Amino acid sequence: MVAVVAASVLALSVVQSSAAPGLRNVTVLIVRHAEKPDVGRELNARGEQRAAAYADYFTPLKLDGQTLTPQRLIATADSAESIRPRQTLIPLSLRLQLPIEQPCANSKVDKLVSLLREKNQAKTLLIAWHHGHINKLIAAFGGDGPALIGMPKWPVDVYDWLIVLRFDDNGKLIESRSQKIQEQLLPGDFAGSPGS
Repeated sequence: MVAVVAASVLALSVVQSSAAPGLRNVTVLIVRHAEKPDVGRELNARGEQRAAAYADYFTPLKLDGQTLTPQRLIATADSAESIRPRQTLIPLSLRLQLPIEQPCANSKVDKLVSLLREKNQAKTLLIAWHHGHINKLIAAFGGDGPALIGMPKWPVDVYDWLIVLRFDDNGKLIESRSQKIQEQLLPGDFAGSPGS
């Protein structure tokens, strides 16, 4: 009986250690795509400046005594209305020599989080998404988006927030260690923006 229990525990530990880490001890960084024109599916000039600035900002990001460099870049799938999330990550993708993954449409946040829980191997990943679904994305990770950003909805004119989600060794969101950061990358980005 003891040998059976010991063998079962050993087999379970081997399975757990060989399983994909998913969200265990992971930091997820979320940005809204960079600035957009009044009409069109691409970034405007200021959006291109922000995208270029991200190449420096995230290589590496120094936060709370940690040095974080994204090991995966994820954007919403391109659509007829927008390619901005992917465009936002292009300069960083070139700098880090990482592909931009686009596994899900904008509204498919639950599918994205499910894929990450099952198959993620990166310790730090950066997601660029559309502002109207970021609170839903945070909720899919187990968080409270309105509480984290300090208001019910992400403001339509805010492009300079970074959401930091931290996960424990069980892959559970640590809300007390998750936060909204004011980027302050470009002129006009300042700590007094809505909800900061």
